Amino acid sequence: MNATIEQLQTLKLFGMLEAWNDQQTQPTYLDLSFDERFSLLVEREHLRRQLLRQARRLKQATLPQASHPSLEAVDYSINRGLAKTQFLQMAGGQWVADHLQLLILGPTGVGKTFLASVLAQNLCRLGYSVRYLKTHELLTELQLAKADGSFPKLRKRLLSFDLLILDEWVRDALNVNQARDFLDLIDDRYRLKSCLFVTQLPVEQWHAQIQDPTIADAILDRIVHDSIRLPLKGESMRKLTSTIGSQKSSANSETHKPSS
Repeated sequence: MNATIEQLQTLKLFGMLEAWNDQQTQPTYLDLSFDERFSLLVEREHLRRQLLRQARRLKQATLPQASHPSLEAVDYSINRGLAKTQFLQMAGGQWVADHLQLLILGPTGVGKTFLASVLAQNLCRLGYSVRYLKTHELLTELQLAKADGSFPKLRKRLLSFDLLILDEWVRDALNVNQARDFLDLIDDRYRLKSCLFVTQLPVEQWHAQIQDPTIADAILDRIVHDSIRLPLKGESMRKLTSTIGSQKSSANSETHKPSS
C-alpha cells in the first residue's frame, strides 16, 4: 500500500487519498462493496477539484470584498428597491449565459459594489469566470498595454472572462482615446460575453460623459439595448449602519445605567 499511496501523491489525487484513509480508519465503510467504496473515492477527488477551481476563479476575480460575501449576506429588508426574487434570478447567471449586460445603478453607498461582489461570488461557484475592475484602472491598463506593445495580449485575456465587472462606470468623463479603447473592448465582447456596469449615474447621463458623440453612440448602442437594469435607491448603507450602531450603543448605555 505504500507504493499505492506514493502513486496517488505523484498523480496529485489527494482527495482520493484522504477518502481512502477514511475508509481504512472508520468501520462504517467495511460493509460496502468495492464499487461503492471506489465511487466514494472518485466523488471525493471530484469535489476537491471543483473546490480548487472555484478558489482559482475567486482569486482571478480580484473582488474588492475580501470576505467574498454570499447570497445569505444580502439584507432585503432595507428599503432600496432590491427585490429578492429578481436578485436571486440574477445570481443564477442565465443573463451571463445569454451574453447580456447588467447595470447596477444608484446613489453613493447604497450597496452597488457589495451586490456586484455577491453576484460575482455566486457566479464563480457556478463555474463562470469573472474579473472585477474599476473603470479608471481598466482604462489606465489599456493605455499602458498600448504603450508597451502588450495590448493584443491584454485584449485577449480580458475576452477570456465570462463576465467583466466595471465599477465606477463613467464616474469620470472619457476622453477620445479612452472612449476608442473602451469601444474596442466592448465590441470584442458584444453578444459573446457579458459585462456588469456599476455606476452612480443614470443611463440618460452616460452620453455626456463620453467626449466623442459618435463613439458615445456606438458604446451605448452595445450596452443599453442588451441590458438588464437593477436601479437602487435610498440612503447610504454606511449612514444606516452608523445610525444603527449608535442606537445600539445608546441602548446599551441606558440598559447598564446605574439605578438612582
